[in-house]
Amino acid sequence: MTAEDVIRGFREDIPEDAERAAYANELFQEAIRLGMELNSQYHTPEELREIMGRLTGKKIDSTFRLFPPFYTDFGKNITIGRDVFINSGCHFQDQGGIEIGDGALIGHNVVLATIDHDLDPAMNRKNHYAPIKIGAHVWIGSNATILSGVSIGEWSVVAAGAVVTKDVPPMTVVGGVPARIMKEITPKTVQASA
Repeated sequence: MTAEDVIRGFREDIPEDAERAAYANELFQEAIRLGMELNSQYHTPEELREIMGRLTGKKIDSTFRLFPPFYTDFGKNITIGRDVFINSGCHFQDQGGIEIGDGALIGHNVVLATIDHDLDPAMNRKNHYAPIKIGAHVWIGSNATILSGVSIGEWSVVAAGAVVTKDVPPMTVVGGVPARIMKEITPKTVQASA
């Protein structure tokens, strides 16, 4: 059994067996332990990248920046591009997969939630997993929540406090609860704000 077997089970909604459930629990506990290590004392930027590498099971680029605390309940299903910044207090529920593109900026207290629960009482709140994809150069404002299955197109902006329930096209600004398109970003928009 490998972490990839557990991840595939989440992605493909494979019924859980005892061996996969036990190994998933080991990975959940590892994420809690590494989260405590990350958040309990000062670390240099190099040390933060090393801990995040252990948490995700992937090499973290030297351009990555993180201001702790940071929380995740799994870790192994997070992929982080180059020149990404994650501000303090973020919560990543990553069993469904979180992919963060190059140059993304993620504000304080952002929640990325890749799990949803079945509403049918006969399904006993069964988990359903869907990935979140954050495109290159996306800016997510403080206290925003991105829900499962959402893709955010490159160069888009998610306003502070927004709850994103649907895909966001590239080069747009979304805000509100639920988030809706507020405006498109054009070269003229960019020049006017400079």
